[in-house]
Amino acid sequence: MFVTVGTTSFDELIEAMDSIDVIETLKARGYDSLFIQRGRGAYEPKHIISSSHSCSSEISKKFTKKKKKNENEFVISIVDFLPSLDKVLKEASLVISHAGAGSVFEALSMNKPTLVVVNETLMHNHQVELAETLADLGHVAWTKPKDILQALNAFDSSKLVKYAQGTCTLAKDIENFVFNS
Repeated sequence: MFVTVGTTSFDELIEAMDSIDVIETLKARGYDSLFIQRGRGAYEPKHIISSSHSCSSEISKKFTKKKKKNENEFVISIVDFLPSLDKVLKEASLVISHAGAGSVFEALSMNKPTLVVVNETLMHNHQVELAETLADLGHVAWTKPKDILQALNAFDSSKLVKYAQGTCTLAKDIENFVFNS
């Protein structure tokens, strides 16, 4: 499982993921690892790193493939930035992404089940518009940081509609708006 905030700072999402309840939910749903790319944020996970809930943790500045020591181990890795999301996205069985268009569309273009988490503190709350539009089309589920646990429990990737590049003009419309306004 992969969590990304892109190159931004979204401490609320990282803090929401820093929960033993979230880790236990992920384990109960069959996930065996959590890879967090935290961007420029200042929040350092405290609970999941220091937990004694049979979690193995590694904080590193480079992405390295971790091997589980045993079948019950839950591997947690945290990095600030990645030169490319490709490698980690290819391995991800679920992507939890901030509602940045680049990150979301990159996950969707790789056909990854995606849970979008909106940062409501951004100007004009544009992330909610993106998340709602993609959810209305059936491509993603979305939530707010404070509701991440409930969203994970309710997430059903079988109900998502496969995103086909070129069928949605939203990314192009956003590009036109940003660069032509």
